[in-house]
Amino acid sequence: MKISDITVYKVKPRWIFVKISTDEGIDGWGEMISGTKTETVVAGAYEIGNRLIGRNPFEIERLFQEMHRSFFRGGPINGTIVSGLEMALWDIKGKAFNVPVYELLGGAARDQIKVYSWIGGDRPSEVVEQAQDRFDRGFTAVKMNATEELHYIDSYEKVDEVVERVASIRDRFGDKMAIGVDFHGRVHKPMAKVLARALEPYHPMFLEEVVLPENEEHFKEVANSVAVPLATGERLYTRWQFKNIFKQGAIDIIQPDVALCGGILETRKIAAMAEAYDMAVAPHAPYGPIALAATLQVDACTPNVFIQEQSLGIHYNKGFDLLDFVKNKEIFQYKDGFVDLPDKPGLGLIMDEDKIKEIAQEGLVWTNPQWKNYDGTIAEW
Repeated sequence: MKISDITVYKVKPRWIFVKISTDEGIDGWGEMISGTKTETVVAGAYEIGNRLIGRNPFEIERLFQEMHRSFFRGGPINGTIVSGLEMALWDIKGKAFNVPVYELLGGAARDQIKVYSWIGGDRPSEVVEQAQDRFDRGFTAVKMNATEELHYIDSYEKVDEVVERVASIRDRFGDKMAIGVDFHGRVHKPMAKVLARALEPYHPMFLEEVVLPENEEHFKEVANSVAVPLATGERLYTRWQFKNIFKQGAIDIIQPDVALCGGILETRKIAAMAEAYDMAVAPHAPYGPIALAATLQVDACTPNVFIQEQSLGIHYNKGFDLLDFVKNKEIFQYKDGFVDLPDKPGLGLIMDEDKIKEIAQEGLVWTNPQWKNYDGTIAEW
């Protein structure tokens, strides 16, 4: 079997799908992150992907090494391109052997996968009502953004607003509902300590990205001030960027993104490293259906995954949602806050390529929101 073609689709609301075709008629699907550089990612996908033409799609490790180990390696653009192509290769291999990808990675380590649901939106509001909706649908875990814009030093009024939102959920459900609180890198070191301490009495499931990863030296300071698990990892690519996190020992939960960190096997390697440090995994997956399906394959065979992000109905999905481009919609069927292990070959998806082609004709322009503080300085989104 040889790779014969690469096709990239830009799909609303903010997804990039890639299809790798072979000379034996088996296609594999992958997904890349658009972020604010959609055209750059698409151009790079063809530049790197075309180098795979004529190659054996089963040699995934060899092709990953060749794609990753350029002179200037890593980075979010190259990381997401390699990740999308890599997961498409696994999709091909699983289909060729007629098994789910996780069967090629050691087999199932669990019976089902626990998932959580997003609530509150980008500027969090109405969290109790949304948490009640998720609880009524069987979810026992939710995640919410902690705060809006926050300056280096900001008011206790804003801190109180965060606490009131989290407290309102805890008051309604007691400890029956787990609450992940995402600082989203919006909080700088001085306020991170304040906010973490203020939230501790409300038993968060975890505090996510309490500071930006480039300020990773401050994770330990926050960890030493609270008895709450800290999580990070969505902006990191390849196992090499996770090394300092493991050595530091301040983070309790890593959140690699299969569509950024290097793909399915790289995510599995990162999780295995975390297991050696007695750390949990909660993979980042707020994008489209292919990225989520690929992540579920990793979850199935990874014992230290304890919960999975999923993005059905997430506030970023405007106009289209995950199921709109998938024919076998049951793959993302949630019951009592869990999803079954995928059982179809490859990533387990049957993509609606006709719908993908139709929507791709409309083009894709999506950028991160641009926020400012009260004094006009740039705020982290």
